[in-house]
Amino acid sequence: MRKSILGLSALAVAAMSAPASAQDAPASELTVTGNAAVVTDYRFRGISQTDKRFALQGGLTVTHSSGFYVSTWGSSIDDYVANGSDQELDLIAGYSKTIGAATVDVGVLYYYYPGSGGANTDFVEPYASIKGTFGPATAKLTANYAPKAKALSVGNGKEDSLYLAGDLSTSIPNTPLGVSAHLGHSFGPSYLTIGKEYTDWNVGATYTWSHLTFGVSYVDTDKSLYSPSGRNISKAGVVGSITASF
Repeated sequence: MRKSILGLSALAVAAMSAPASAQDAPASELTVTGNAAVVTDYRFRGISQTDKRFALQGGLTVTHSSGFYVSTWGSSIDDYVANGSDQELDLIAGYSKTIGAATVDVGVLYYYYPGSGGANTDFVEPYASIKGTFGPATAKLTANYAPKAKALSVGNGKEDSLYLAGDLSTSIPNTPLGVSAHLGHSFGPSYLTIGKEYTDWNVGATYTWSHLTFGVSYVDTDKSLYSPSGRNISKAGVVGSITASF
């Protein structure tokens, strides 16, 4: 995405002067995409992971033409999330396929928290989703299930976690604007709910310019949860973001 007008012109000249055999070379079966972002608050299922402060985030995905993909994503976090760790690193492997008007995506996500002092903080979470596009709008249903693990315990031995969510997004025709809405429910008890189950929701808008996307969203939950600093990290708030894609 980071191409200047001069760079595009150079590519065009090179393409015209390249031999026919090079032009006819088959396209790569692998696609690499990435992003880097600054957010005013990292909210995971409505709960702040940064004590309602800024976070740096970034990800990289390699996709094969067959639909298989591997991905990694990371974010800075506050030390109350995972026993002193200041970073979350997600390792993902999955498969996505479009069948008619629907796209099905299944995979497994591993949450890794480096620097947690050997505590049981890491866990695995398989997921599945289905989405469909209706004109300019896209609707998506997702289910994430984490099997019983010590990392999810709130004092009752190994515990599991289930998260169900629905998302609706659309772009405004002939503009760089987009809007979205999200509704999710975390079933408990587990460490991801810090006790009883709860519901989270948000509405947001984005503006895309070249390779940059500016976002703002209103996030809220029906839970009351406080960090060690005394902040209500489940309380409603406005989250801003700037994301660069490449």
